Amino acid sequence: MSNISLIIEERPRNIGNFMVGRLLPFKDKRMVGPFIFIDHMGPAHMAAGQNLDIPPHPHIGLSTLTYLFEGNVMHKDSLGTEVEIKAGQVNWMTAGKGIAHSERTPGYLRDTSKNLHGLQIWVALPKALEEMDPTFYHADTSDLPYWENDGIAYTLIAGNIMGKASPVPVYSPLYFLQLKNTHRQTVNIGQHLFGEAGLYILQGSIESEGTTFGPKELLVAKNNQLCEFTMADNTIIYFFGGEPFPEERFIFWNFVSSDYGRIEAAKQQWLAQNFAKVPGETGFVPLPGETDHLKHRV
Repeated sequence: MSNISLIIEERPRNIGNFMVGRLLPFKDKRMVGPFIFIDHMGPAHMAAGQNLDIPPHPHIGLSTLTYLFEGNVMHKDSLGTEVEIKAGQVNWMTAGKGIAHSERTPGYLRDTSKNLHGLQIWVALPKALEEMDPTFYHADTSDLPYWENDGIAYTLIAGNIMGKASPVPVYSPLYFLQLKNTHRQTVNIGQHLFGEAGLYILQGSIESEGTTFGPKELLVAKNNQLCEFTMADNTIIYFFGGEPFPEERFIFWNFVSSDYGRIEAAKQQWLAQNFAKVPGETGFVPLPGETDHLKHRV
C-alpha cells in the first residue's frame, strides 16, 4: 500500500501582474503542519520594463517566508524595513496583529532583462501568538545550516530537524529543508520527520514504491516514519511540515486566524486604510470581494 496520501499539482494563479503555481491551500488539504500557503513563483523571464510590482497589501496571523532560487525582490514594510532579497536568502516577516508590505523588482534592475524564480510561503501562528507585534528577519545564505551526507546536500531554511537549527525565528515546531543531489540516491529520512510532512519536487524526479513523481508535484505522506524514496540524478526537493495546530485556521485573502471575526475586523481595517503605512509607497492592493478573493491570493 502506498505511503502517499495525497498528490497535489500546481494550479495557475494570478497575483496581480505575475503568474504563480499554487500548491497550498488545496481543497482536500488546507494545511500541512503549520504551513497554510505555498506559491511557486516562476521560473519567469521578464524583459526590460517588465517588472514584479505588488503594491502594499496587509497580513495578519501568520509569518511569510520568501525563498528565491533566482532573481531579486525589494521588500518594504510598515515597520520601515527595506531590504533586497537575493537567491538563497530568506525573508521571514511575521505579521501578528497586522503588517503591510510591498514586493517589487529593485530599481536598478527595472530597465534590464531578468529572471525570477522562488517560493512564497505562509506559516500560521499559534493561537497564543496570533496578535503578537509584527517583526521582520532576514537571513543570508551563509547563515543557513548546510551539510552533506551520503551524496545529498542539505540546507535547512527554517525550523529544526536532523540535529540542526535554522536561525529563522519560527514560533512552532516545524521544518523547511532542501535536498539536492547529483547522482541517483536512495534516501530514508523518515526517522527525522515529525508532525505532518509534505515533499515538493522542484527539479528532477523521485521514485517511491515503484511510482515516479516529477516537478511541480507536492506529495503528502501518510506515515512519516516510512518515508523512503530514490532521487534521480540532479534532483532538488523540499521537505516541509511540523506539528499541526489543534484549532482550525480560517483564511481570506492575506488574512489567517483561528477566529473568523478577527478576519472580518481586518477587512474593515484595510478598507478604512487603517493599517500602518509602508514608507515611500502611495498605492495599495484593494480588498477583493467575498466571491473573487481566491483568484487574488488564496
